[in-house]
Amino acid sequence: MGVIKVGTSSWADRTLLRSGWYPREVNTPAGRLGHYAERFGLVEVDTSYYAVPAPETAQGWVDATPDGFTFNVKAFSLFTGHPTPVTTLPADLRPSGGPDRIRRRDLPSAAYDELWSRFRAALAPIAAADRLGAVLLQFPPWLARGDAARRRIAELASRCRPWRVAVELRHASWFDPAAALETLAFLREQGLTYCCVDMPQGHPDSVPPIPVATADLAMIRFHGHSSAWAGGDKEDRFRYAYGDEELRRWSELLVELGGQADELHVLFNNCCAGQAQRDAERLAGLLGVGTGRTVPS
Repeated sequence: MGVIKVGTSSWADRTLLRSGWYPREVNTPAGRLGHYAERFGLVEVDTSYYAVPAPETAQGWVDATPDGFTFNVKAFSLFTGHPTPVTTLPADLRPSGGPDRIRRRDLPSAAYDELWSRFRAALAPIAAADRLGAVLLQFPPWLARGDAARRRIAELASRCRPWRVAVELRHASWFDPAAALETLAFLREQGLTYCCVDMPQGHPDSVPPIPVATADLAMIRFHGHSSAWAGGDKEDRFRYAYGDEELRRWSELLVELGGQADELHVLFNNCCAGQAQRDAERLAGLLGVGTGRTVPS
């Protein structure tokens, strides 16, 4: 049996707050998260990609949500190989001098290990409340398939254990016709969740949506199909509304995918002026999902 949970990749982005999705009287961070949690059983924390949150901040998220609610937490950008502004690191861990943006190689090993320690400490309140779904390792589009990349994925996953880990790969080499089965087998052997994505095709960072489970948790993130994917700003890249027929087709595929795993997390990342929330609500309705739905495997 599998449980399907539907949610979005943010609950407090600026365009959402301006969209009117939240009632006017719901005007505090805790109030907004509580309002969100009345409608969805799942959310992705994306602020953790931009800075490691404080444990008390995470505890506040727990306090604002009911039992059974689930947080997926995106790993800090430095961990997954993205150039990271030095100013987003804790002040005592920032290297002196050097570039404004750094990568893993620019940080001393002791500081890097300490950063991981603080990331884990931030997630501890969520895990203790049994609300941590998975840590999402979203790798940059330039991470190509190869032995070094596989070792890196395995090493990062080991730092997250015993929590569940989801992996989103964004270089086409992982899913070339001859490589896709090998990629899925690697994730399965490592006990890692393959994060399927629905996104615009035909671009250098395009990967195909393959609705397959590689662990007890399956996951899919909906990025939309904006025509501005290649050259727009962040808002334009994710400005997309899913049509009724698209969602109907996906609802059928997701019931099948949900039957392959104990749990399926469905997240809308087309976060632009509340569109993710509207699309998530529509898909949840097609699936009959509230805080969770059990479907036959």
